[in-house]
Amino acid sequence: MSVIIETHDISKVYRMGAETIHALKSVSIKISKGEYVAFMGPSGSGKSTLMNIIGCLDTPSGGQYILNGQDVSNMTDNELAEVRNKEIGFVFQTFNLLPRQSSLENVALPLIYAGYSKSKRTEKAQLALESVGLGNRGKHKPNELSGGQRQRVAIARALINDPSIILADEPTGNLDSKTSYEIMELFENLHSKGNTIIMVTHEEDIARYAHRIVRLRDGLIESDVMNQDIVTASKLQSEHSH
Repeated sequence: MSVIIETHDISKVYRMGAETIHALKSVSIKISKGEYVAFMGPSGSGKSTLMNIIGCLDTPSGGQYILNGQDVSNMTDNELAEVRNKEIGFVFQTFNLLPRQSSLENVALPLIYAGYSKSKRTEKAQLALESVGLGNRGKHKPNELSGGQRQRVAIARALINDPSIILADEPTGNLDSKTSYEIMELFENLHSKGNTIIMVTHEEDIARYAHRIVRLRDGLIESDVMNQDIVTASKLQSEHSH
């Protein structure tokens, strides 16, 4: 498989007044196209910092980050924004939808920056909504949808640019368990279609959906293992029906 994410000894240092915080100390990782990886670790382990660097929301203080063959370690904010819009689809815990816009308009938003015509945006957004099972909810505003439906809209928005990677930050953090399973089933389907998925979570049962689990502690990778016990939606349904 071709490597899509490669970091070499990346570190991240924050200065808070007189204090220096080493959020990442030296992290080297390779992720191939089509992988499904979970980043885990306690609060302060560096998992969110690593996520932000991989998502081109932040640059490392040291080391090198190569995304899809491009060295993005020293890019300017504008260059990073361009890479981000093209390569990465984000899904956040809080959905981050615009309250006054319809589902369709929310999903189409990244296409405005990409310069698509209105008719093309609508067409692509409708297809993306259909791919997450919300084809008939395009006119609804976020407050007319359930939490699970809002997260589906956010996932459709993440998919709209055909990104190289989907980055999901605690994607089930605000959802009840039944809805969480439904969202994880959706990620499972996206992965089976060839999408590369990286998920940050502190919940063990959510991490079990991923095929590879990377645990961080104190800014370092503590372990990086293939998941021998992958949970699938069908497996869960049979567990719960007994």
